[in-house]
Amino acid sequence: MAMDHARVAKDVLTYVGGADNINAAAHCATRLRLVLNDMDKVDQKALDKDPDLKGTFVAGGMFQIIVGPGDVDIVFDEMVKTGGVKEVSKDEAKQEAAKSGNIFSRFIKMIADIFVPILPALIAGGLMMAINNVLTANDLFFKGDSLVGRYGWLADYADLINMISSAAFAFLPVLVGYSATKRFGGNVYLGAAMGAAMVSTSLLSAYNMANEEAAQAFWDYMGTADTWSLFGLTVDKIGYQAMVIPVLCVAWILSTIEKWLHKRLSGTADFLLTPLITMLLTGFLTFVIVGPITRQLSIWITEGLDWTYNTLGPIGGFLFGLVYSPIVVTGLHQSFPAVEIPLLPVNGGVGDFIFPIASMANVAQGAVALAVFFNTRDAKMKGLAGAGGVSAVFGITEPAIFGVNLRLRWPFFIAMGAAAIGGAGVALFNVRGAALGAAGFVGFVSIITEKIPVYLVLEAVTFIIAFAAAFVYGRTPKGQASFAADDEVDEAALEAEATKAHSATVELPAEAATDFTITSPIQGRAVPLSEVEDQTFASGMLGPGLAVVPASGPVVSPVDGEVLVAFPTGHAYGIRSASGVELLIHVGMDTVELNGKHFTPKVSAGDKVLRGQTLVEVDWAGVTADGYQTVTPIVVSNATAFGGVTDEHTGAVARGGALYAVAPATEPVGA
Repeated sequence: MAMDHARVAKDVLTYVGGADNINAAAHCATRLRLVLNDMDKVDQKALDKDPDLKGTFVAGGMFQIIVGPGDVDIVFDEMVKTGGVKEVSKDEAKQEAAKSGNIFSRFIKMIADIFVPILPALIAGGLMMAINNVLTANDLFFKGDSLVGRYGWLADYADLINMISSAAFAFLPVLVGYSATKRFGGNVYLGAAMGAAMVSTSLLSAYNMANEEAAQAFWDYMGTADTWSLFGLTVDKIGYQAMVIPVLCVAWILSTIEKWLHKRLSGTADFLLTPLITMLLTGFLTFVIVGPITRQLSIWITEGLDWTYNTLGPIGGFLFGLVYSPIVVTGLHQSFPAVEIPLLPVNGGVGDFIFPIASMANVAQGAVALAVFFNTRDAKMKGLAGAGGVSAVFGITEPAIFGVNLRLRWPFFIAMGAAAIGGAGVALFNVRGAALGAAGFVGFVSIITEKIPVYLVLEAVTFIIAFAAAFVYGRTPKGQASFAADDEVDEAALEAEATKAHSATVELPAEAATDFTITSPIQGRAVPLSEVEDQTFASGMLGPGLAVVPASGPVVSPVDGEVLVAFPTGHAYGIRSASGVELLIHVGMDTVELNGKHFTPKVSAGDKVLRGQTLVEVDWAGVTADGYQTVTPIVVSNATAFGGVTDEHTGAVARGGALYAVAPATEPVGA
């Protein structure tokens, strides 16, 4: 049955929330590509039930509806003509998708663009840190001792692992400087050089800025003052290890200055002066303005959280847990040891409250990343979520946060909520740390002994809440849409998966059980089997029928039925119609030898298909160029159960046009 294109266009508009919900629209060979304002307005169930649609998925920020070749352009034209949809090109649709969302959404995408390239280094470092934590944690395997302490030969291995693992974080400004400057359109090597300056060995490490003894030892060794006097200001000589916000600001400043100079200088002057002026100006701004501001902000945050926790009790713990992960994103948590160290019992304190709350936040971020792992169909995202999630529950959250949770946004927010609940529990039960350590599941070894059971229960509760909430949300249309928001997603793979998922919902028409007509699966010229050079088909050995010499387009199902056989190479299909007729469609002669080249299969064995649904897309010119015949036999393989083939149509035939009929067993041939 031919598609009612006007009806499909009208229903699609209704199902996606009306023309007002479509910001821009385009189409490719098989799919409508819609940039929607609000995914919540999509009626997914209605789209799944529509017999003329083949499935949906989201990629590149666009909601894509599979209509099929030869039909999608007509449906699209109807949507534009009667629905008032804004038509754009595919590239313009991509640009609109990239611009969609509020300022915060675009900021998050920018962060993702910067951090995705450097994630392998962060993931490797995070997992190695987790290994080091297991090797060096006291009381994890032996009471009062660690694996390294018990087996001395492990000490150097642990030390080497720790050195390599910390490199990506200690020198994070170099990596971010390179990647961020590239994102902002500047010279990546200038960005990396500026990042290196921010972690120079001439500066006190940010890791030691809260440790007065270590800081003094460093300056005694260096034999220099711990400050500069610049423009009448006293500037601390402190590095920016593991910090993000300062180097992002620096990369933007550097790129802006460099691009401004490139427009005003040329030739030799541009080559010599632009890098010099850019680095001089950026360097002064970095250490005179950006550094002091972010460091003062760090101090205010630390003091504010200390006051909040100690004044508001469980409410304070709730708020601290809520904001801990965003603070990690900025890198400002580096100042927390200044509060933590005096609180440790070894220093006469009552115990560290920051460490257990940090553990709740880290475990929550790991849990939501693992929920993404179990939900997403994108292989790249699955890899990032799995590795990042494992790293996070062991205390290193940067891979999970920057690689997965911030990119998708909703996992990050869910983790914040779960961490807030965990933080409230920490305050309510007064869970305190006895030492600094790995803020994750293995962190129980750093907790005051009598509070370890409560700590572990809170960790488990936080993990379960975060994982369950993220897992459920990830199954919603909006959650699923976010998984495929990356422009690099394999749309062909997603289309194949969506088509397969949709086929499970296909219901064959009731009248198909008594329909013995076979329509042409290809546009071209129908010929008798005797004209096929392959004697197996020409002799009728495989069954009666006709063949089609293709002109163009895909191969579609000639009946309503079920796919019995679908070769991975895409060259042959066996289909049983609802009326029991079994057909063999062999696409070309000897094309199995192409091993799938020029063929893009769209169905698998077991799929239900409707008449006209695409079975395989074929590059006919490519098949011919490789020396293979394209003539395609369509034969009845169980003809002995029926009365033979009748009402044959040879000559020019349209895809979906009448080809032949199969007579029921009780009906004489030709009746």
